[in-house]
Amino acid sequence: MAFVMLALATLLAVAIGIALGLLGGGGSILTVPILRYTLHMPAHTAVAGSLFVVAVTSAVALVSHARGGRVRWRTGLLFGTTGMIGAFAAGRVAHLIPGSVLLLAFAAMMVATSIAMLRPRKAGAVVHVGELPVGKVLAEGLVVGAVTGLVGAGGGFLVVPALAMLGGLPLPIAIGTSLLVIAMKSTAGLLGYLGTTDVPWTPVLAVTAAAVVGSLLGGRWVGRIDERVLRRGFGLFVLAMAGLVLWQELGASL
Repeated sequence: MAFVMLALATLLAVAIGIALGLLGGGGSILTVPILRYTLHMPAHTAVAGSLFVVAVTSAVALVSHARGGRVRWRTGLLFGTTGMIGAFAAGRVAHLIPGSVLLLAFAAMMVATSIAMLRPRKAGAVVHVGELPVGKVLAEGLVVGAVTGLVGAGGGFLVVPALAMLGGLPLPIAIGTSLLVIAMKSTAGLLGYLGTTDVPWTPVLAVTAAAVVGSLLGGRWVGRIDERVLRRGFGLFVLAMAGLVLWQELGASL
């Protein structure tokens, strides 16, 4: 039975990579539930494993976006650096918070993000094709980084909306830039967890390998899809995964 569940988790992990490569986020939204509910890892272990999977997969997915000119390096590095600080600090204290509380908070943020992404961009909204203002990038990076460390989210489901809606980047560029941020913050969050949480490396590495394959597929598709379709698809995807987490956690408590 354990082998069957690992095989199922590995197949599902391909979707993790596709989500990261195509949407610049959603990897951790899938990874935490897969590790938690398919492989039956404890909540904190699933979060730590998710951070490793997402860090490696997003780094691989970043390559094709960089080749396509869809990465703003200064914005991503600044956002990622402050995000790493927030992620590491939050990862060091996350073990003090009950796992169920972390996951419910995770789901609540997913719902809010999905609603924001499903709303059409306002007419006349400023769109930046270059780098974003430093102050705004630093502030947003610190907040999103703290969320990453607490709930094991690479942060793409927050980084992409932050760059696209608050920052005004076109969505394909926000997606590419978010992968740089996600790789940096997930690594920092993982380092924060490793001092307090043991990671079962065999299943985590299997899931990571499958996710990398999916990320290569997703990265090839993103430049060919209309931005409005991407925004709607991202919002609906996040909303569906929030429903899954809420159903699992609230159902277990009831």
